[in-house]
Order: sequence, then structure tokens, then C-alpha cells
Amino acid sequence: MGEPFTAKGFGNWISAAAKEAGLPAGAAAHGLRKAAARRLAEAGASAHEIMAVTGHRTLKEVERYTRTAAMKGLATSAMARIGGPEPEQTMSNPDDELDKNGSK
Repeated sequence: MGEPFTAKGFGNWISAAAKEAGLPAGAAAHGLRKAAARRLAEAGASAHEIMAVTGHRTLKEVERYTRTAAMKGLATSAMARIGGPEPEQTMSNPDDELDKNGSK
């Protein structure tokens, strides 16, 4: 087996694989990890399940990435209690999740 990746080497490898997969320009490991966490949360995965997939070490880290998904579910649940319409489905901009500088 080869040597382990450096942080920069891993980021470069992910960026190249994302490009080859046809993902938007600038797709980076951080954004892909965030997208995975959000999608898992929207599918109803528990925080511990998300941590197992994404490698996060604390619940606080997972909460940061899944806050929007939780709010969507809570809004839908609240509106159902009064027989109101489901809130409009809003999704964060996928380009935000794929931000190559990792600031999103």
C-alpha cells in the first residue's frame, strides 16, 4: 500500500475525483462532507449515524451541518399539527456546500 495522504494531497485527490464524476467546479472534500451530513439528516438519520458516516467526533460538529435539515422537519411537523400546508421546500444552494475554501 502507498503512503497516507497529506491534508492537501487528500483535498487534491477529492477535487480530481469530483471533477471526473462531473460535479460542479470547485467541489471540495469539506463541501462534499457537509452535503452528505445534510442529506443524511434530511433522510432521518440520527446524529450518531451521521457521525459514523462523516467521521465527525462531536455532536456539536454534526449539529452545525444539519441545523437546516432539522428546521425543515420541525416546520413540517408544526404545520401538520394545525392542518396547514407543508412549508415550501427550500434547499440550500448546492454550490454553497461545494465551496472549495471550506467556509460554508
